[in-house]
Amino acid sequence: MTSTLVVLAAIALVAFATEGAIGFGGTVIAASIGAQLVPIDELLPAFVPLNLALSAWLLTRGFNAVAWRMLLVDIALPVGLGAAGGLALFHLPAKTELALAFGVFVAGLAILQLTRPADRPLARPWQIGLLVLGGIAHGLFGTGGPMIVYVMRRKLPDKRAFRATLAVLWLVLNTALLINFLSLDLYRRHTLDLGLVLALVIVPGLYLGERVHHALDPARFERVVWLVLLAAGAALAVRSAFML
Repeated sequence: MTSTLVVLAAIALVAFATEGAIGFGGTVIAASIGAQLVPIDELLPAFVPLNLALSAWLLTRGFNAVAWRMLLVDIALPVGLGAAGGLALFHLPAKTELALAFGVFVAGLAILQLTRPADRPLARPWQIGLLVLGGIAHGLFGTGGPMIVYVMRRKLPDKRAFRATLAVLWLVLNTALLINFLSLDLYRRHTLDLGLVLALVIVPGLYLGERVHHALDPARFERVVWLVLLAAGAALAVRSAFML
């Protein structure tokens, strides 16, 4: 048990550092790798409150860089509608098959962007469709961020604005997840103990993430975003495939 907790803490350190550096990826890393060690219904409820604290810290670091108009006008409604639908379908029997399809789709988007870079925003219908799907996935799996990230990165080239704007979005979505977990009575003694262990590495993770964020020039930041997106989609697809 002790060795499992040590490994989970190491995974959480990487997850927090990644999200601190580029603004996303923490929950996907924790869910896709950590779920090999503990059930996802225990891991996500333990991780999400800590991710909320991380997002709040990132928001304080870049509050004046948040793209509020874009967030409220273009992002909030489609993501919110999708997330509400995903939360309503949380107990869907075919979640594993949907997670596999979602992971493959996200990996494909990332490969497309790495091989044929596009620096313009997507057409409006594509934006809305992907944001709704990302919201649904976030409600269903707690890791719908990659699809939302794909749209937002095409709209926000500045790395500081990108990270801070995502922090606002994660605060709202993960608050909804937290409320859902509470309503489902998922916070048992074991989950709370696991959360305390993961909390030990949030400060070191943030420190490492900040160092990496400031060290990345715009071109490298762009490539890191798509590489993490590719890894996130592939990891989710592989984990789902093994569960079938």
